[in-house]
Amino acid sequence: MKIELGPLSRIEGHLNVKTTVTDNVVVDAQCVGEMFRGFEVILRGRDPLDAQQITQRICGVCPYAHAIASSYAQENAYGITPPANGRILHNLIQGANHLYDYLLHFYQLSALDFVDITAIANYKGSDAELVQVKDWVKAELASKKAFPGAPFLPRLEGQYIKDDDLNIGALKHYIEAMEIQKKAIRASAIFGGKFPHATGIFPGGCSQKPTIDHISAYQALIEEVRDFIHQKYIPDLLAVAQAFPEYWHIGQSRGGFMSFGLLPFAPASGSRRLFASGLLLDGKVQPVDFGLITEDVRYARYSSASGLNVKEGELIPDPEKNGAYTWIKAPRYNGQMVEVGPAARILVDYRQGNNQQVTTLVNHFAGLAGISANELNSVLGRHLCRAICAVVIADFLLEETERINPGAPASLELEIPATGEGFGATEASRGALLHYIRLQNHKIEKYECVVPTTWNCSPRDDQGNPGAMESALIGTKVANQAVQIESVRIVHSFDPCLACAVH
Repeated sequence: MKIELGPLSRIEGHLNVKTTVTDNVVVDAQCVGEMFRGFEVILRGRDPLDAQQITQRICGVCPYAHAIASSYAQENAYGITPPANGRILHNLIQGANHLYDYLLHFYQLSALDFVDITAIANYKGSDAELVQVKDWVKAELASKKAFPGAPFLPRLEGQYIKDDDLNIGALKHYIEAMEIQKKAIRASAIFGGKFPHATGIFPGGCSQKPTIDHISAYQALIEEVRDFIHQKYIPDLLAVAQAFPEYWHIGQSRGGFMSFGLLPFAPASGSRRLFASGLLLDGKVQPVDFGLITEDVRYARYSSASGLNVKEGELIPDPEKNGAYTWIKAPRYNGQMVEVGPAARILVDYRQGNNQQVTTLVNHFAGLAGISANELNSVLGRHLCRAICAVVIADFLLEETERINPGAPASLELEIPATGEGFGATEASRGALLHYIRLQNHKIEKYECVVPTTWNCSPRDDQGNPGAMESALIGTKVANQAVQIESVRIVHSFDPCLACAVH
């Protein structure tokens, strides 16, 4: 039986997933990116300093990551190193955006896969927000469609948390989380200028000069976010894990893991980062070589050559291409399929012992769940790794504010060279993000982006090997072949961003 799960809701962008099911087991899966955009074409011939602004428009959820990656690429091409304040402010902007995105993903995009919204129908309390939610839910269930501002449908057939108190508490936190997310992006905007699409991020630093008032305001906001992470987010996640322990073993991708590292401790390129970079294959970590990253297009709707290195990437759309089923390319590392994202970020760091806090948290939560680190390659594993990232980043950001020197410069004066090239690598909340820029006559001759969801939602490569999400779906046992709540939970655990993937 062939089933289309799309249109998939509670994700960023237009994704369809086509599955083939035999005897209630998914035996084949295709991730279908359903649009074309062409940012690399838009950037050709432009002033290089347009890049960190234009690439932010790839995504309204994680724009800062694109600005940071572009700035790193330009710094590499220009041969410059930003002042210490500049790199710190980049970290503060990007880190707060990560916190916003983790909370958004758990509460608004994934929790409703597990929380029973019908529990609120019998709510007898007087909490004004919960009473409003109760009215929304009852109206949605009666009309069988989602209302603006209360997107609780579709509610797929399946098992949900049975404890009404847990369900009602989670719905209350769903509402609270939106206020906390606003605080996180306000913190980002203190130095970034605005959200989305920061104006303050530049190659060579940040245009906003840090003041004591800015620092104090930022710290106060991040402290509130950190409290919510510990008091609400982590307990809610653990409640889901306790109710659905089988999801430690569902949704495993079948390749390696790759992280480019996140939040450098020093301005210089190659500095140690809060989360380490690396490629994890067969239990061993090796350094990442950007020269080994290629993109296959056999099953993507492009007539450009397949298997090209990032530096030589092409973008020739071919909407009627025979055999193609998506607008997403298939990135590969030395021919290998890899998963990127929070699980990769944590596993790569954990295997290297780069960050003692990461090691401690993995061991602690794995012990509570009775699992090994290998089982972080799963639906629940991806959720837990986001929570671990949130804890580590929140602590780091507060420490980082103490390293700002309010009297020192935060940016450099720039002189754009006539020629040059550079890579910029960072971690968006969804995973490894790479930008490449090449200059000719002071203009952009070539620009390439290889983004997290392009890796995770990639189609089959030229050898017919599925991408990370496709491989995680194949082999999944489903209770209802037509609905497949199990498959939807797997998809949501990757937090796909199709706007980025089909950039």
